[in-house]
Amino acid sequence: MGRVKITVEGFKCERCGHEWIPRNKEDHPRVCPKCKSPYWDKPRKSKK
Repeated sequence: MGRVKITVEGFKCERCGHEWIPRNKEDHPRVCPKCKSPYWDKPRKSKK
């Protein structure tokens, strides 16, 4: 049996670092499934 490397696109939370593959690839996730943050796609602002 031969080995094949498979590449799949997924999402990564900018807040907690969680990575996941969505069930429905057409819809953009509303929240991170681990930390439930609605701002999962926006990095934290640095303290000034």
